[in-house]
Amino acid sequence: MRSYYFYLSLSYCKIISMIRLLMAILLIASTYAVKAQTTLFMPRNIERAYQRGTRSLDGKPGKNYWQNHGIYNITVTVNPPDKTVRGTETITYFNNSPDTLRVPVIKLIQNIHKAGTIRFVPAGDDYLTGGVQIDKLTIDGKQEDWAEPVYTHPTIRLEKPLPPKGAVTLTFDWHYEISGNHDGREGALDSTSYFLAYFYPRVAVYDDCHGWDRMDFTDEQEFYNDFNDYTLTVKAPKNYIVWATGTLQNTNEVLQPKYAKRLERSMTTDSILHIATTADLATKKVTAQNDMNAWKWTADNITDVTCAISDHYVWDASSVIVDDATKRRASVQAAYKDSATDFHYMVGFGRHALSWLSKNWPGVAYPFPKTTIVQGFADMEYPMMVNDNTNADTTFTRFVVEHELAHTWFPFYMGINEHRYGFMDEGWATTFELLIGRNDMGVAAAEEAYKNFRITYWIHDPNDEEQIPIMTPGNALSGIGLGNNEYGKASLGYLAVKDLLGDDMFRKCLHAYMDRWHGKHPTPWDFYYTFNDVSGKNLDWFWNNWFFGTGYIDLAIQNVTANANGYAVTLNNIGGYVAPADLLITYADGTEEKLHQTPAIWENNLSTATVNISTSKKINTIMLDGGIFMDADMTNNKWTAQ
Repeated sequence: MRSYYFYLSLSYCKIISMIRLLMAILLIASTYAVKAQTTLFMPRNIERAYQRGTRSLDGKPGKNYWQNHGIYNITVTVNPPDKTVRGTETITYFNNSPDTLRVPVIKLIQNIHKAGTIRFVPAGDDYLTGGVQIDKLTIDGKQEDWAEPVYTHPTIRLEKPLPPKGAVTLTFDWHYEISGNHDGREGALDSTSYFLAYFYPRVAVYDDCHGWDRMDFTDEQEFYNDFNDYTLTVKAPKNYIVWATGTLQNTNEVLQPKYAKRLERSMTTDSILHIATTADLATKKVTAQNDMNAWKWTADNITDVTCAISDHYVWDASSVIVDDATKRRASVQAAYKDSATDFHYMVGFGRHALSWLSKNWPGVAYPFPKTTIVQGFADMEYPMMVNDNTNADTTFTRFVVEHELAHTWFPFYMGINEHRYGFMDEGWATTFELLIGRNDMGVAAAEEAYKNFRITYWIHDPNDEEQIPIMTPGNALSGIGLGNNEYGKASLGYLAVKDLLGDDMFRKCLHAYMDRWHGKHPTPWDFYYTFNDVSGKNLDWFWNNWFFGTGYIDLAIQNVTANANGYAVTLNNIGGYVAPADLLITYADGTEEKLHQTPAIWENNLSTATVNISTSKKINTIMLDGGIFMDADMTNNKWTAQ
């Protein structure tokens, strides 16, 4: 005879089964609801984020949005010309997700230099090192074994799983040999000047769309990091200056009073000050004269930290107002060899860039207290730091640093997964480089440079890798397919929607997107849906065409017919991309007219559009001109009256 408890248990099991069935039905219903509200392709993992309420179809973070966070306390010791960098760190990692985490992924980016690592670039002898050597690992105070991996994303297993709302403390002691490569994002700049980037073990991003970020770093695609709080201490010998991400906390301990005062004065002036000149460095009395000085920096809610060190780089600094409303200033500094002529202008270039970008496009005040531009080899951006080549042409030097500083907003302010969606940061930086370039060089020169540098190699290359969708994940790309998708094509896409919406509405949408997602991890869909929401327009037709499509730009004048009101011009979209264009009209009386057509002409028919020209005059010729939206075939862009 079965007991009362058996039937109670049976009833309980039935209730649980019914609840699970109901949840399954609701999940299926929510899947169909998501699909019914958008015509954009959405991978299953992205769909799940919307179903779970971490993201919303109006483009806002969902009611259940979360992201994880770490507090990093890092100390590294650098002692040139010894190339061994030694470090110790404590990471307190907070699990804000609803999931229990058992096997965290650790990023060891320096393992890109290790033989056998997957990489998309050639590796010479000066590039290869032994990678990161973990000397000691503890998890919540208990020392753990460590097996040295070849790859850049090893895992550790937690003896006690990390529950939602829990935290774990990790400590690492490690060392690595700095690379002697002179073309990379980090390494030895010369025998006594180093640029340290990606130099510390970090917990990989765990997010609501992909779980743990397990993508290999291949030295071609870029990065994806959480917003963390950092304390960075760099121990360096006397007479070595250190520059780093963040705010220097002990200026008076590491610099002699004369130079500390110069640095302090630079924070409040528009004048460019020479903090340490070649003559100053020759005295060997710029820094405190301890055998080793400990330079301490802090930066909160930021995605990464880097640093540079040299005993012979000169040091300039100034500041600039980046927020007119509050009069907040940002420090602009440069560290370089005195022989690099163009770098003598670098602080001025940086001041101009931060001011213009803050007040024009993107038009959001520079969010950090400083930036430092270091002479190196990479032409590469980092939070509050830039590593740039020196060039004989100062115009090109300015162009490059403006591009790198534009990355402040994308990816560092916005937390972009630039490894997977590189077009969300490189495309924007390329767009801003054009917009500020129009101010610097004039519209014609800037647009000619943009076409020559960013567009022509794509539009005139008929190979199939040039027509893969911009939305293709970056880890599946390489070579020209990667470069053109993430830079020129994406930039044209942003500029096309700017043309479609007009500057005022485009700015309103862009600012809403940035306001909603700064300090978070937006996906492309968050961008698309925000623009749909704020503009009040369903722009899915545009997003599908430009970002999910396989097109290119090739517009043609198919036919011109006279009518009672003037002329009807039929345009054919051969390439498929819905690009803007101008109709350049020459009348029989010698006068000329330009009629601009936005991508809106293609909304109802992606293949054919009719443009009506209201005129009583006879037209001799009509020329179709895309400007920066270069046309793959210009032979079909002109009509002449018979």
